[in-house]
Amino acid sequence: MRHLHALRRLLARVVLTLGGAALLVAVGYAGSQVLAPDLDPDLDPVAGDVAAGGVPAPGAPPTATGAPSQVRPVVAGPTPHGRVVPGVAFEVLLVPGPTLLGPGEEGDDVRDLQARLRQIAWLSGAPDGVYGDTTTAAVSGFQAKREIPVTGAVDQRTTDRLLAMTTEPTEAELTGAVDDTASNAPGALDPRCLTGRVMCVDKTTSTLRWVVDGDVLRTMDARFGGSATATREGQFSVFSMSRDHVSSLYDTSMPFAMFFSGGQAVHYSPDFASVGYGGASHGCVNIRDLDGIAALFDEVQVGDAVVVYWS
Repeated sequence: MRHLHALRRLLARVVLTLGGAALLVAVGYAGSQVLAPDLDPDLDPVAGDVAAGGVPAPGAPPTATGAPSQVRPVVAGPTPHGRVVPGVAFEVLLVPGPTLLGPGEEGDDVRDLQARLRQIAWLSGAPDGVYGDTTTAAVSGFQAKREIPVTGAVDQRTTDRLLAMTTEPTEAELTGAVDDTASNAPGALDPRCLTGRVMCVDKTTSTLRWVVDGDVLRTMDARFGGSATATREGQFSVFSMSRDHVSSLYDTSMPFAMFFSGGQAVHYSPDFASVGYGGASHGCVNIRDLDGIAALFDEVQVGDAVVVYWS
C-alpha cells in the first residue's frame, strides 16, 4: 500500500553507480510532507527509483544520441512523475547508452574502430580486430577527453563523436599498412609564403613549413586551437620570442614560443607529442617535434612573417 512520507529538515547525499557513471542524489526537506504515491513505500521516496535503475527525465525522450538521461534532485520543484516534492528539483545527467561494441568482441567492426582511433592518435598499434585491453584503454581515453561517460565500451554517443572526427578507413589503414611515424603530407604553399622568411602554417594538412625566399627548409606536424579558441588565420609577424615560456593564463609550459598574434604562438607541445590529435591547443600552433622546433627557434627572428591559411 502506498502512503504518505513525512520528513523534517533532512539532508541526504547518496552516490550511486549506474552502468559506470556516478549519479549524485541530493535531497533536502524543510518541514514539508512528500507525496509520491507511485514510488515503493519501502524505499526512499526519491532514491528508491534511482536505486531501481534511475529516474527518467520528465516527459523527455532519449537524448539525440540514443543514450539515456538521469535526473538528480537539487532544489525545489516537482518530481519526474508530476508529484510536488517541496525542496527538490531535478537536473538531467548523462549516463552511458547501450553498448554497441565492447571488450571481448572481434571482427571487422572492431578493426574499423581501431583504424579510426589510430587516425586521431589514440591507438598506435596496427588494427587486429580484437577488442582487448589496448582498445579498451584507447576508447576510455577518447571518452574522457570528450566528456563522454567513461566505460571503455562504445555506445551511440561515442560512435557519433568518433565518426564526426574521422574519415572512412582505407584498406591500408584497416590492415595497418600506414606508418604511424610518417609526417603529415603538406599541401600547396600559399602565395604569401613565397617571399621572404615565413612560417607557413597550413590548417588543411596540419603542417608548418619554414620557408625562406620560396625554399622549404623545414616541415613539421602542427596542431591548432579547438572550436572555442580557434587559431587565427591571416598574415602576421613574430613580435616576441621566449625559449622557456610559461603561460600566465593557463600556467602551462610553452617551450620555444614564437608569438605572432596576441597570446597565440608557435611552440612545442608535450601534450601534442603524447596524445597527438586527440587534443587541441588554446589557439596556439602546437609542434610535437622537439628537435625540429628547437632548431627553428634558433633560425627565426622577430619580424619574420607567419601565414596561417587553408590550402
